Amino acid sequence: MKENIQRVLISEAQIQEKVKQFAKELSEEYAGKDPIFVGVLKGVVMFFGDVVKQITIPCQIDFMWISSYKGTESSHMEVKRDVSVDIKDRHVVILEDIFDTGNSLEFTYKHLMEKQPASLKICTLLDKPERRNPAVTVKADYVGFTVPDEFVVGYGLDFNEYYRNLPFVGVLKPEAYQ
Repeated sequence: MKENIQRVLISEAQIQEKVKQFAKELSEEYAGKDPIFVGVLKGVVMFFGDVVKQITIPCQIDFMWISSYKGTESSHMEVKRDVSVDIKDRHVVILEDIFDTGNSLEFTYKHLMEKQPASLKICTLLDKPERRNPAVTVKADYVGFTVPDEFVVGYGLDFNEYYRNLPFVGVLKPEAYQ
């Protein structure tokens, strides 16, 4: 797999340092608030696990699975697996691997807001603003790294379900996906 990586964009050490920073900030901000951390599967698994292991306050975790389907006229998103805990009047933080076009993140945010949480914030490891859909209005509250508009894989991010297990974020060689 590593032979298909053009270059390492964010090292394992850089990721783990950012994870520690996020965990510290989130533990301080949500102290005494009994937060729920929600991950959107599958790409978030590595980041989610690393962050919540270092949260120092009582909290709950849950997961969602969102699918998008492209039709002939438009694309639509569907909740394949919803949160299993009641988030009404609870403080919720969405942990996300990458904030790319923003379509699925905005869909997830609006879906969770309908459940009337006390607060809802977004923590993303990667932000790729060059690809953002201009119609997307949701913003990330915590951003780890801003990345260029290149095909990134590793640390949960995939191409055809491969490369998720790399401990770093790298740029995939074009010949690997073309």
